[in-house]
Amino acid sequence: MTHTPRQASGKIPGRNPGQPAGRDSAWRLLPDGLELRVKAQPRARRPGLHGLVESADGPRLKLAVNEAPEDGRANKAICALLAEALHVPPSRIAVVHGAAAREKTCHIAGDPAALAALLSERLETLA
Repeated sequence: MTHTPRQASGKIPGRNPGQPAGRDSAWRLLPDGLELRVKAQPRARRPGLHGLVESADGPRLKLAVNEAPEDGRANKAICALLAEALHVPPSRIAVVHGAAAREKTCHIAGDPAALAALLSERLETLA
């Protein structure tokens, strides 16, 4: 297996940011926002964003929350954590796939270019 260098933005250099989130991007731009693939860690000791991690289907943003994965509490905490990191209201973030799984896909409504820039900036501070 060959190693491909990644930028802090979560993308392989030279790749169009609007292309589908396949094996080389943790997010993809949509007309109404951004689709972000995350790996959740519920009941974590240290909540927060923990950078990009590889998964079977490509990179994901690792998020840790204190809440237990019961009654949607962890999903609400993930939305709140992303909202704080991206400076958007929590109502603009929704878990669209994987509500009962650790690997989730979240939709963030807003300006896709601005959201991608904020996410890239946030990931650079974690590196």
